[in-house]
Amino acid sequence: MQWTDRIGRRVKLRDLHIFLAVAQSGSMTKAADELAVSPPVVSKTISDLERSLGVRLLDRTYQGVELTPYGIAFAASGRAVFDEMRRGVQQIEFLADPTSGELRVGCTTPLADGFIPSALEILTRRYPRISCHATDGDSPTLCQLLRNRKIDLAVSRSWGTYFGEEFTAEFLFDESMFVVAGIGNPLCRRRRIKFIDLLDQPWVLPESDNMVGVLINTGFQRAGIALPTPRVVSGSMGVRARLVESGRYLSLMPGSMLYFGTHRLKLKVLPVALPLEPQPVEVITLKDRTPNPIAKLFIDELRKLVTPMTSEDATVAHFCGDGSKARLL
Repeated sequence: MQWTDRIGRRVKLRDLHIFLAVAQSGSMTKAADELAVSPPVVSKTISDLERSLGVRLLDRTYQGVELTPYGIAFAASGRAVFDEMRRGVQQIEFLADPTSGELRVGCTTPLADGFIPSALEILTRRYPRISCHATDGDSPTLCQLLRNRKIDLAVSRSWGTYFGEEFTAEFLFDESMFVVAGIGNPLCRRRRIKFIDLLDQPWVLPESDNMVGVLINTGFQRAGIALPTPRVVSGSMGVRARLVESGRYLSLMPGSMLYFGTHRLKLKVLPVALPLEPQPVEVITLKDRTPNPIAKLFIDELRKLVTPMTSEDATVAHFCGDGSKARLL
């Protein structure tokens, strides 16, 4: 059977584009407005697709449309088709001019506060014609963005197989958590502190139900150590950092944020041992997806950045906001 008989006569790229617009907007009218065509054109296109495929792709409701199981499968393959075409164009552009292109990066919020901006700054300075789009979010959000091909890669703590088997990962470094205080906090003058002595201090911590909060709670529970009752709870890393910088509060922060934020964070690591295992940070991509050629350049910069972090000396010392070198125990 010829290709045109199997697919070409049944699905045209224009029809697929219209279907994906309807699937994303949840409405034929909204899709028509977005595509600058009339609603009857959209309706007829969907009907022709359903007739050609022999299945119902959408359920019509008073609120709009919803994808059927067939529609969900067809939308996933359709996104992959257009994504691969975009990758092909990117590859051609890169071969014609390796100094230009577009990269879409996702990362968890702590990594967005130092590590990822450092790599993007180096990349765009070295290749001025490369454009980058960066977004931060929690791991479930990044997973969905990757699955929907909205980003080229994600940099996050390891997912393992938690979100499914369709992802592949490359290890970058082990992320550790540390107790931090503002440089004006009297605790910064002490050379040795037991964690139990800090339980009565005012703490600001993330919500217990987000990824970082779960990691912290689980680590302390396994060690049989009581976690301080926070005076302030916030999912914002910026809020937590500002409160700690005020000199009153304590918090837990990741080493990469401290390492890359030394020039602006008025924080100091306290010499406190924590019952938390380091967590691997990885570059995560979709399996069987043609790589974005610009992504390789970006990943190379990430590897270079983590080399001094993961050296023997760097694992036990970081420069803190007051310019001193604090030993991380």
